[in-house]
Amino acid sequence: MDLKIFDRMESEVRGYVRSFPVIFQQARGSTLIDETGREYIDFFSGAGTLNYGHNNAELKGKLLEYLEEDGLVHGLDMASTAKKYFMETFERVLLAPRNWQYKLQFTGPTGTNAVEAALKLARLVKGRSNIISFTHGFHGVSAGSLAATANSKFRQAAGMTLGNTTFMPYDGYMGPDFNTITYLERLLEDPSSGMDHPAAVIVETVQGEGGVNVANRQWLKDLETLCRQHDMLLIVDDIQVGCGRTGSFFSFEQAGIRPDIITLSKSLSGFGLPMSLVLFKPELDIWKPGAHSGTFRGNNLAFVTAAQALDSYWSDKRFEQDIRRKEAMVRDWLENLVHSYPMAGLSVRGRGLIQGLVTPARGGLAGSIARKAFEQGLVVETSGANDEVLKLLPALTIPDAQLRQGLEIIERSLAAALAEQEQREQAKVLKFGGKGR
Repeated sequence: MDLKIFDRMESEVRGYVRSFPVIFQQARGSTLIDETGREYIDFFSGAGTLNYGHNNAELKGKLLEYLEEDGLVHGLDMASTAKKYFMETFERVLLAPRNWQYKLQFTGPTGTNAVEAALKLARLVKGRSNIISFTHGFHGVSAGSLAATANSKFRQAAGMTLGNTTFMPYDGYMGPDFNTITYLERLLEDPSSGMDHPAAVIVETVQGEGGVNVANRQWLKDLETLCRQHDMLLIVDDIQVGCGRTGSFFSFEQAGIRPDIITLSKSLSGFGLPMSLVLFKPELDIWKPGAHSGTFRGNNLAFVTAAQALDSYWSDKRFEQDIRRKEAMVRDWLENLVHSYPMAGLSVRGRGLIQGLVTPARGGLAGSIARKAFEQGLVVETSGANDEVLKLLPALTIPDAQLRQGLEIIERSLAAALAEQEQREQAKVLKFGGKGR
């Protein structure tokens, strides 16, 4: 397959094409098809952007109908029929049943735009600049959101000093017996801790890029309480693990908390169309007209598919039940792999249909599994500080048979990667053993 033009013309910044070095031409449901006609099962879902699969028929039908009628495509933040119906649907399906009151702000088209707006608003409301973020957190790569992103790979690319953020240990970062909320509370209460009083705390309930780290429900509750006690806004970044990825539409629902600000993107449009959104409590809406702007904050095509996704999948509780059923299938399979290879140092963590097979931090086992899986027709990525976690992100709508087929590929790939690792270790022993004699 000829990838020369990508090497010749595209910037070295490109990433995923290096992991999946083929030219994809078509996609249907949870199947990707390259130019040669080879099919791949998709356990990547556009890094969580395609919760309902590729070219979802129900969403595509609404989109084509809208285009055929010459529906407004670009409209800045002007009122449109598509936006009106999306807001009505969002309120009817998500807000009203929960008795929630949130204002909606349509920002630029990607997740980092939503995070930028959320941080900016929090600072305006509180009149303070410091933000608390967490170890292994990922919130985007534009300047403001990058300052709240922990991974040095991204931070080093900034080209400038990143400030106005204090990083705290995430749940479990210091081990199972260390309460990181107590540590944060001590710093907030001590006037000589050196921490500037924060305007807000930004947190992912499950850290996707950070390695599928899952915050305990009580930890999230305690964090919310701490925010209330110390006059800080609570921002939940639900960009990757929202829109149903953890089983409920919002990832924080199971913890019973009510964030002040919520950021959404990725699977919000349901069809892979760029769209991001900030939700905030009405009393925080102190924006002046046009104070936070952008040319592409009115993607009407995304409004059409986003509204249909809510109508098709979130108006019926059975969809949530089906996600949890599939979660159990994936989790059981991965746990069986852990038990089958007790010497490999594996573990599993995750919620809903974001699950991670955790390998040792050194040695590159997760990357080896992903490469071998791709050779066998499965697209799956790694995450974590050392890319030590094989991160599974299948579409929420993936058929059971295809889900099992993908899991079988992972099982075979793990066995092959461990066998290869053992061969390398034996070769080292023979090499150095021979020199020693």
